[in-house]
Amino acid sequence: MSEASSKSPEHDVGGITDPFLQVKILRLLRHLGEGDTEASEAMNDILAQVATNTDSTKNVGNAILYETVLTILEIESDSGLRVLAINILGKFLGNRDNNIRYVALNTLNKVALSDNAVQRHRDVVLSCLSDGDISIRRRALELSYALINDANIRIMMRELLAFLEVADNDFKTGLTTQISLAAERFAPNRRWHIDTVLRMLSLAGNYVREEVLAGFIRLVCHTAELQAYTAQRLYQALREDISQESLTLATVWIVGEFGDAMLQSGASIDDGDQVKEINPSDIVDLFQLVLDSPYANTLIRQWTLMALAKLAIRFAEAGTASASVQQERIREILAGYSEATELEIQQRAVEFGQLFTKADVIGGVLEHMPAPELKATIMGTVSEKRKVGSTRVDKDSLVDLMGDEMPSTNGSSTPTSALDNFGSSQNTQDLLADIFGSSTTDAPPVAPAAKPQNAMNDIMSLFGNSAMSPQSTGAGASPQPPSHDLLASLGTAPRQAIRISPTPTPAPAVTSQPPQNPTLQSYTAYDKNGLKITLTPKANPAQPGMVQVLARFMASEGGVKNVNFQAAVPKTQQLQMLAMSNGDIPPGATETQQMRIIAPPGAQVRLRLRISFSKADSGEAVQEQVDFAGFPAGLTLGQL
Repeated sequence: MSEASSKSPEHDVGGITDPFLQVKILRLLRHLGEGDTEASEAMNDILAQVATNTDSTKNVGNAILYETVLTILEIESDSGLRVLAINILGKFLGNRDNNIRYVALNTLNKVALSDNAVQRHRDVVLSCLSDGDISIRRRALELSYALINDANIRIMMRELLAFLEVADNDFKTGLTTQISLAAERFAPNRRWHIDTVLRMLSLAGNYVREEVLAGFIRLVCHTAELQAYTAQRLYQALREDISQESLTLATVWIVGEFGDAMLQSGASIDDGDQVKEINPSDIVDLFQLVLDSPYANTLIRQWTLMALAKLAIRFAEAGTASASVQQERIREILAGYSEATELEIQQRAVEFGQLFTKADVIGGVLEHMPAPELKATIMGTVSEKRKVGSTRVDKDSLVDLMGDEMPSTNGSSTPTSALDNFGSSQNTQDLLADIFGSSTTDAPPVAPAAKPQNAMNDIMSLFGNSAMSPQSTGAGASPQPPSHDLLASLGTAPRQAIRISPTPTPAPAVTSQPPQNPTLQSYTAYDKNGLKITLTPKANPAQPGMVQVLARFMASEGGVKNVNFQAAVPKTQQLQMLAMSNGDIPPGATETQQMRIIAPPGAQVRLRLRISFSKADSGEAVQEQVDFAGFPAGLTLGQL
């Protein structure tokens, strides 16, 4: 196609010969190569020529490049060609045409979960959040969610919080939910998680879902080391802004429950030019201001009256000198609402007033509430079991939120998040296995060297197993970039991965033979109640011990809704799960979810699965747990 420019001048469009024919041919190649490894290998060379020789300065050339990218991504192309296609999309993001940037973001969003090469264009994607076109901002935001992982959680969260501050109101509810889910899934420690949610509540407390607020309160309840710190931070944030509903609710609940811990710790706040210690009268003043505020609704008043009743007991427990004085103030405030027009408010005020007359039972009724039950979240992790992180209350919270820097031996700085993720003996995926129960048999302990690298290694693996065939290195084909260029383009992240691994794996020798790509086989893990789940494993030769598993969900008999799929592995292995493509599956449709398993080479593949869903026609709820070891006998991670 690239050599036809001098043969058909009558079909020339913008300097490119017959672009309509080229587009038709590319679409035909896409259909011929889909699912066909042999046909895909035969067309790799011509696709590389088109991708590298087409003029990208003209709109007609960009149209051909876009069709080429779609063809490369849909056929069974090698990893180097896929990286080339993603780089073309990344170049599209710098185009001034909104349509080109829109289709690039839309296409990158479809492959972000399966191709780690998209991470190389993260900065350009984040810059699109400030675009004047709301459609560009929306697509860039969706892609930003997909790019978040353990390695870049601090950077991405900083950018998302900055965008939250200036985002349109239409974005804020979804944005706060995604920030909360990302923090819950990838937080390096609980101190960072709490600081992140505190910042989010301060910026957009009126756009926070109820379940997000409940999850934050549960996190604080299970982190006794940070209860006084969190209460102090919330108290100061509420003094500065009482207009954010979720911030108000979180503050009155946590200060009401842990106010004694805050007072006993000698908490203080910046009050103008001086540092002022928090005392009981300040807390009561703030809560009375909340009750009288025009932003207060029925729910806020209910929570505040309950918190005041608790504080009457907490002040005495803290041993403050003015406890009796503040208790009397609280009684007067509660009595003032005993004739409120709202029935729920009036009832609470009267009941609390009566409770204060019963000194023998009030302490037991208003004692500290037990922490909510630990359970798996919708992301499949239990963040309350992570490391606590720094408990220093004198340290600037923004330092922990943005990343603690610690010097390394080579003079560079390494965020503690990278060490937090790999320094613990138990990761968050193992915690899910604890919820399901121990696996039937435990594999022997794994050496530290077998721990996985971070997501940047996945990008390098794209080049580690892409030995080009003689046909693919012909004229017009782009040579594979050397690994040291990739390290330079990725900044310091690869140095973190190399430093974490005690025994780096030697690079595989490059051979003249093309890599083998056997036909992938699927195995049935669940097939009943109108839902069938199959698992398709695919190993990465460059990283022994790692396998990607694609779960496919197929429905029959009327379809299923609200599918929730969770998986656990033995404690010697690690599991990462991406979000399911769609939880509602109509009859005959197929949805997917990707998993990545990391284990010592030769370990047996075993999964414990929990599936819950409801039948679309009858509404019947189904929840089952199965153990899957359905791969062929003797098949191990190193043999896939």
